[in-house]
Amino acid sequence: MQIAGKAILITGGASGLGAATAAALSAGGATPVILDLQSAPEPAVTGSVTSAADVSRAIALAAAHGGLAGVIHCAGMGAAQRTVGKEGPLPLEVFEKVVHVNLIGAFNIVRLAAAALMNNEPNEDGERGVIVLTSSIAAFDGQIGQAAYSASKAGIAGMTLPLAREFARSGIRVVSIAPGLFDTPLLAGLPPQVKQELGATVPFPNRLGRPEEYACLALAIFANPMLNGETIRLDGALRMPPR
Repeated sequence: MQIAGKAILITGGASGLGAATAAALSAGGATPVILDLQSAPEPAVTGSVTSAADVSRAIALAAAHGGLAGVIHCAGMGAAQRTVGKEGPLPLEVFEKVVHVNLIGAFNIVRLAAAALMNNEPNEDGERGVIVLTSSIAAFDGQIGQAAYSASKAGIAGMTLPLAREFARSGIRVVSIAPGLFDTPLLAGLPPQVKQELGATVPFPNRLGRPEEYACLALAIFANPMLNGETIRLDGALRMPPR
């Protein structure tokens, strides 16, 4: 799908992977419409991916900028706590919150965006839209203390194929990206030396990923109609150890 002249919804577009993707879309001639809890450059909606009302407002805003042609879902939260720690079992509400934001939030975006995309006129390939979700290598290489986060990201990877199969008849593709260690706000609080040590664990390139590299893949997914129903690792050949 050509993105020039089209409106693309970016969740989590105020920072990190989402902000880099919004910039890349703008450079490619598209209009990024941002949905984020933080304030973001217009056009934007301040709201949560778990709220049907907020997502619907963002979709309506995209309609006002030429119509929604796709979604790149970057919003989410991190979490690292042992299931049974020094103070006992992990409170259930901690697990629930991570799954609610990361997995249920992703599904909320998909269900509402797909319903809107189905109303688009198909292009010459019969395509009506593209949905890009963000999983994580933690879905496959989850470390100790990542049970909630890994479960939520594995859920995204797990629903990618059935969603792609369901929406195939409507000409809507669904692809997920599973990033490895990226230099995003999730790592912003770490000392530079610690970030350098983390980057050194990546086989090649021997550094943390750059948000622009995520954006590059997201735009490539839009451009290549044969990419569908897959979760693509973007990790420099990294396989996470248990700790």
